[in-house]
Amino acid sequence: MDEALKQLLTLGRGSFEKKQYAQAEQFLTKVVEQNPTFADVYNMLGIIYHDQGQFARAQRAFESALRLNPAYTEAALNLAVIYNDMGKYAEAKEVYQAALSRQKGAPGELDPYVMKKVANMYADIGDVFASSGVWQKAIEEYRRALAHFPEFVDIRLKLGNALRDAGDNTAAMAEYEQVIAQNPSYIPGRINYGIALYSAGRRDEAVKVWEDVLVRSPGNKSAQMYLNLVKDPGKAEVTG
Repeated sequence: MDEALKQLLTLGRGSFEKKQYAQAEQFLTKVVEQNPTFADVYNMLGIIYHDQGQFARAQRAFESALRLNPAYTEAALNLAVIYNDMGKYAEAKEVYQAALSRQKGAPGELDPYVMKKVANMYADIGDVFASSGVWQKAIEEYRRALAHFPEFVDIRLKLGNALRDAGDNTAAMAEYEQVIAQNPSYIPGRINYGIALYSAGRRDEAVKVWEDVLVRSPGNKSAQMYLNLVKDPGKAEVTG
């Protein structure tokens, strides 16, 4: 590798790590023009294109990375995410399964980066079902996501909301309680827990939860709105 190409590669990788994607794209594009043999460069370009919403270009970049290195797990998972974003769910599943099959050991032994990536992929699919009101499918996908990375309280909250909207308030409440146990400062979990309590006829407990939210997050509009609705529904104003 000549010095000029090495310099471009160093600058491109450095800019990418700092999330200076515009600069990184300029350097990395020049790298592949001169030497299209770096799988990680195509992977970085794919991430940049994805960030720009250029899904087709991102897809081509990740596919190029995998042609150069079929065992490149990160690029495979990134490609699966792109397929998912483009609605190509069968292709996403196929690429994901292929990535897993190349890993040594059981799926539970995947490294944390991969586990997070897979969890987010399943959560994205769950979001698609939830937005269409297909609650059982959404619940299945959110549970798959949490099986890979249970620490994601935002995904657990989505699971709770899907269970609630599917009519299973008891199961929803259990998820909200776990969200609070995992991250006591996560306000959306507490607000939705209050909603579940109120729906179960436990009004006083719901009020205490929302009042606690206002202590933790003074002026919280959602908590104040629910308190207004519960305490004086005739005068309540929905503020956001």
